[in-house]
Amino acid sequence: MKRGFGSDNHSGISPEILESIIDANRDHALAYGDDEWCKRAEELFKKEFGESAKVYFVFNGTGANVLSIDLMCRSHEAVVCAETAHINVDECGAPQRITGCRLLTVKTVDGKLTPEGVKTQLHGFGFEHHSQPKAISISQPTELGTLYTKDEIKALAELAHSYGMYLHIDGARLANAAVAMECSFKELTTDLGVDVVSFGGTKNGLLMGESCVVLNDRLGEAAKYRRKQMGQLCSKMRFMAAQFIGYLEKGTWRRNAVHSNAMAQKLYQEVRKVKGVDVLYKVEANSVFAKLPRKVWQGLQKDYFFYDWNEDNDEVRWMCSFDTTEDDIMAFVAALKRRMAAIAE
Repeated sequence: MKRGFGSDNHSGISPEILESIIDANRDHALAYGDDEWCKRAEELFKKEFGESAKVYFVFNGTGANVLSIDLMCRSHEAVVCAETAHINVDECGAPQRITGCRLLTVKTVDGKLTPEGVKTQLHGFGFEHHSQPKAISISQPTELGTLYTKDEIKALAELAHSYGMYLHIDGARLANAAVAMECSFKELTTDLGVDVVSFGGTKNGLLMGESCVVLNDRLGEAAKYRRKQMGQLCSKMRFMAAQFIGYLEKGTWRRNAVHSNAMAQKLYQEVRKVKGVDVLYKVEANSVFAKLPRKVWQGLQKDYFFYDWNEDNDEVRWMCSFDTTEDDIMAFVAALKRRMAAIAE
């Protein structure tokens, strides 16, 4: 498959992560998390997120999001999220089916919730005929590649807590947000009042496995049981934990995210020079969203795989990965220019 711009899930495994897996592949170790790699990884998560952090490894991002929601909400309760949120658009209804809770969606301009937008869903408290709002879920970065500022996250946390609710961050690309904002994971989550984080790594060089990081002590008591019930407890968990050791301890998360963000900026700078291409949102992480003529993007998809984001409006998404190169970008832009020139003839 030609290296393209469809998803940061399309890339391979970061070499440092492969080394960590190989290191864990020796002798025997206790199963289900009772091993030295899991203990080391747990300490690293505490170092990154604060001493209150408790980490629960799961197989994938949907598992992390569903476990997080399940810890915050009962089946008669609801989660407020952006209409574009991954939990609403790309998880095939898993949160609703598994937890039984409802998603209350809010339209946004740039993928970001605001306190004012959230408040439109904060009603019906105590009314038994309505699902009870219990959590706010945001993605950082958003599904449109935009970033919440620290103040914006803090404001949402304070709003949630004032209503006896929780704040969850879907952090599948949290590394990209942290390097873009030049801050630590703790500064971006724990210090701002976030209660639970779905912390990803697969999009930034891991083989598989994500994590649910519980920052609120009140939510952690049942986590290991709920994870088991969801089929998200890995028997050979040391291989998940070993990846996060290589990811966090060796600084792989930072190097990979810095690079993919930089490649997105390079792609942005090049495509914005092409007449007929309209970049739709501020490029803040490792994605570029653009609008261009239908014949062009449909033709370009024959050369490179990428997703049409909103086909009705001719919007597409281009993602950069930890292994994207400048040569990849220049070849892609050259193909884009050829397609543009073809429709102008």
